Amino acid sequence: MLPATGAAGTSERGWGWGGGRAGPRLSAGARDVLRRALGVATGLAPPVPLEQIEVRASALSDRAREGLIRAVGAEHVDEDHRARVAHAAGQSYEDLVRLRGGDGRGAPDAVVAPGSREEVAAALAVCREEEVAVVPFGGGTSVVGGVEPGRGRFPAVVSLDLGRLDRLVALDERSLTATFEAGISGRRAEALLDARGLTLGHFPQSFEHATIGGYVATRSAGQASAGYGRVDDLVLGLRCATPAGEVRARPIPASAAGPSLVELIVGSEGALGVITEATLAVRRRPTARRYEGFSFASFEAGAEALRALAQAGAAPDVARLSDAGETSLALTQAAAGGGLGARALRRYLRLRGQRRPCLAIVGWEDVEGEVSRRGARSTRLLRAAGGLALGPRPGHAWARGRFEGPYLRDDLLDAGILVETFETATTWDRLAELHRSVGATLTGALAARGATPLIGCHVSHVYRSGASLYFTVLARQERGCELEQWRAAKVAASEAIVAGGGTITHHHAVGSVHLPWLSAEVGELGVEALRAVKARLDPTGIMNPGKLVPWEEGSSPEPARRELRG
Repeated sequence: MLPATGAAGTSERGWGWGGGRAGPRLSAGARDVLRRALGVATGLAPPVPLEQIEVRASALSDRAREGLIRAVGAEHVDEDHRARVAHAAGQSYEDLVRLRGGDGRGAPDAVVAPGSREEVAAALAVCREEEVAVVPFGGGTSVVGGVEPGRGRFPAVVSLDLGRLDRLVALDERSLTATFEAGISGRRAEALLDARGLTLGHFPQSFEHATIGGYVATRSAGQASAGYGRVDDLVLGLRCATPAGEVRARPIPASAAGPSLVELIVGSEGALGVITEATLAVRRRPTARRYEGFSFASFEAGAEALRALAQAGAAPDVARLSDAGETSLALTQAAAGGGLGARALRRYLRLRGQRRPCLAIVGWEDVEGEVSRRGARSTRLLRAAGGLALGPRPGHAWARGRFEGPYLRDDLLDAGILVETFETATTWDRLAELHRSVGATLTGALAARGATPLIGCHVSHVYRSGASLYFTVLARQERGCELEQWRAAKVAASEAIVAGGGTITHHHAVGSVHLPWLSAEVGELGVEALRAVKARLDPTGIMNPGKLVPWEEGSSPEPARRELRG
């Protein structure tokens, strides 16, 4: 992605995840190993320069432009090429392929940056009156088309950049709650809390760029959500500006006053309105952290161990289990990058009879005594389930690199390698079969187009009733047909997920990418209920068209694209 400039642009992003800043890089040795394994030719496929990215002329009418200037100020309505490209897409593989190839034709007609709840409401009123679609934009980290500037039936679309709504509004240290404006980044929110000895404890891989509003709008899950809870567990109250007015849910610990308005807005993906403020539960900052590695002889054995932990009330705050493919890939890349410890670990596991080991990372964050107590109990259960203790070194390595994946993806794309992720969740009784069937389906779909993929998967979140599965896919790009290649694989995998009883998304949200499978999950009546809520809060349908709420039959303005997705 590209940095937004001018007053409306608040992102720091440049090409790729690093925003133009130096970040972790894939070692030359690791890149060569992957190229050989995937059959990728040598040579680089760098992105086109910014000035060569094609965008359409802005379709914003003079009346709409003048109204938005009255709402937020002239310096906060930006139709500059750079700002528009910076808000043209999220961070999915499809997004990056299009922009790296110079296709910014889906860019918004303008970037509008309100500075208060009142300005958000005023901007929505103008857009409703002038029939301009609105796409709320936080950190721009969506990987499911959530910030794609779809205009639906409207002649123009604006990206509503919330970066100026970046305040800590209130902090109640007695009740342990914090109220933030929606545009504040997770990183900055955490820094403000840390200064008071507190933490939200929400650390998704997008932590460096994602915002509080983005967390709430997508039902985000953090890497330590087994201990701290998903964001939907943390939201106590919120304010949401809609074209029909403001929805406000006061922060209270619990209520029996009918269906929850908080639950209605959490996960609404900007399709109902713009979340402007959220009150969340916080905790005292942990004074001790401990991360350790374990290895299991099979994915099934490791999953059984995590199930035992969750159902015994002994789940760590971080609980991750890589399958044999992901474990092998990680060890191979570490060794290729000069990691002598990775080679020694592989030899050790073979000596202990684990020819295809599955690595687990577990971690506890609390006060010192509680970390020791909880860690000891979890360790006993893991050993009893056949886990081989590897000590703290693998855990520390994971903690150091927990946010590096998106940076490394940029290097893989430069090398001509398809790299994408997706996730699901299901109950324990279906987990092993879903893991197997989705992996086999992906392999077959990519092989049918001439690629031999590397596929890894890990359990990223555990619950008493089940767990999530997070897949990573690497394959040789089909040059000239990159998007078609991935869409075919994604459709096949999504169909396998639905057939296997998994959710179409565990924490990435619906967006436009998962929309074709939403009715399979919530039913046709559920879809109709969503449409009814949207019709009341967004009567003209300007809010994030084509996301979360499925088009009525025959009403989609992009039928060809919908067919590509299944």
